[in-house]
Amino acid sequence: MNTAYFSAFAALAGSAIGALGGVVTTWITLNGQQRARRIAREMSRKESLYAEFIQESSKLYTDALTHKLEDLSKLIPLYALVSKLRLIASDNVIVKAEEVMWRIIQTYERPEEDVHTLVKRSQRDLDLVRPFSEACRRDLDL
Repeated sequence: MNTAYFSAFAALAGSAIGALGGVVTTWITLNGQQRARRIAREMSRKESLYAEFIQESSKLYTDALTHKLEDLSKLIPLYALVSKLRLIASDNVIVKAEEVMWRIIQTYERPEEDVHTLVKRSQRDLDLVRPFSEACRRDLDL
């Protein structure tokens, strides 16, 4: 075999390997960026859903403290949010959301309370969504 052919073949192989290295590097970089964007989008979606659940459950809990449940359809938005959470949230977050929902239903069943009675209750008693919020924070930190 002629050494000129060997040199030419080696040069071509080196160029091909160099080009392939650039393509692979670009692919890895773009794949990593796409993955980071997907994770950021998922986190944003979770944060939004968690915030929506906190807002809806707080509104219903306040209503439950001072009113009886006259219309069951009041609970539909909260139930829908719990169902949405089942799609994307961790098991711990779902358990805490279900606990919040059931405590709201139980609160509706209790006698109505006036503002003076509510003020005398402990903060821990009134902070219904705290365990849910803490579970959400742990979920988002992962």
